[in-house]
Amino acid sequence: MMSQPLWRDKQHVGFEHSSVLSTASQGAEMFSEDFSISQLAVPAVSILISFLAYTSQYFFLHFEALPLTKDETWKINIFALCIWICYYRACFVDPGRLPKSEKRPEPKDQEGDGLTGRQRWCRRCEAYKPPRAHHCKTCKRCIPKMDHHCPWTSNCVSHFTYPHFIRFLFYAVVGMSYLESCLWQRGSFVWKNSNLPSYLGPRLGQLIHLFILFVVNSLTVFALFVLLLRSLWSLGTNTTTIESWEIERHATLVRRSRVLGGYLEGPGGIRIQIRKQEYPYDIGIWANIKQGMGGSANFISWFWPLAATPDRCTGWEYETNDFEDPGVSWPPPDPDRIPMPINTSLGPNAPPPYANVQEQVDAFNRRKNEDMKRFTANSGLQRRKPFHDRYQRDEFAPSESDESEPQSGNDSDEGEESWRNAEGERLRDFGVDEEAEFYDEEDIPLGVLLQQRRQQQSSN
Repeated sequence: MMSQPLWRDKQHVGFEHSSVLSTASQGAEMFSEDFSISQLAVPAVSILISFLAYTSQYFFLHFEALPLTKDETWKINIFALCIWICYYRACFVDPGRLPKSEKRPEPKDQEGDGLTGRQRWCRRCEAYKPPRAHHCKTCKRCIPKMDHHCPWTSNCVSHFTYPHFIRFLFYAVVGMSYLESCLWQRGSFVWKNSNLPSYLGPRLGQLIHLFILFVVNSLTVFALFVLLLRSLWSLGTNTTTIESWEIERHATLVRRSRVLGGYLEGPGGIRIQIRKQEYPYDIGIWANIKQGMGGSANFISWFWPLAATPDRCTGWEYETNDFEDPGVSWPPPDPDRIPMPINTSLGPNAPPPYANVQEQVDAFNRRKNEDMKRFTANSGLQRRKPFHDRYQRDEFAPSESDESEPQSGNDSDEGEESWRNAEGERLRDFGVDEEAEFYDEEDIPLGVLLQQRRQQQSSN
């Protein structure tokens, strides 16, 4: 049999080598595009749970002075099992999705935004947005009763996952607190007998292991305890993290309006009356907890790790306390979130009549120019300047222009969208798509939105 020429073997080897390199480079590119540091969050938490729950038992078994008892073994493993079940469900239960609708549903008892004459629409989903829903920039959809997108579960804490999230925090705090007592007992024994010869006490490796377990468990249980207290407060008041931000934002607008005669200026020179508005979803502690834990009044089911997820038919409407007039919705009117002019026949929050015809014409022209800029393809969203840039601190006079340059993307630190609460948080810190959230109140038919999307896709 004749052998192949040497040059052909070299060529074949070179071809295989280049193919391997090409495949490796393509795989690296795909890995760099798909990989995110947030994907390590769930494995990291799982490693932490395993380290605390199981290596601690290994240490206790080999700690001759105070070995692990059968009662301690049962308790540690039962708590660990509850933590695993609740954490799994908090990570992998679907946070909910709101189906698209071809037309706007009729609001019950005029629960639409009666202050502005609009219902909430999401420009990302191109669909009606129910009360308390927000568009998550990670999940890429509107989430019913979105609290925040948790980086440690890689999932949204929502109407459907909130009970699992609360149970996970509860069992994590209780389980690690019990582990803390076991570690403290062994640590106290070592400290009391520190004057004995080293050969009578634990080995150096055991002391290091005990120290690491104690430090890691103490820091973790403290952080989770603070988070649990905050979550229980939100549960008792029926407020989400995002709604707490909105409450503080509304309080800021009320303070501003008091200085400016009760009105704030919106786009195009529109004056919006701002009055203090009560939060509508606080319906009493018992009803709040019942609603937040899935709607069941069974006290035992609140703590049961295998409790059923809230019914998927829920999450569309929520009971209110009726402190406000019918037709008043949450969140309250925000001039920086109203891109379209308001109908002057809408009642107490309508802008005052213009002084003359020329003033009305000028205001109309300003609104028309702003709308043309806002809805022009590829022009990006037009962000308003921060309040302190639009008004002089001494005279509180409007600046020459209350609009910033059009910008694309929602990561800009300019404009009123970047407003932060007292803790320095803005909406994007909770996982909300700020661009969709601030401009979801435009009164645009769904067909027009679809047409705009098709034009944008064709231009790209």
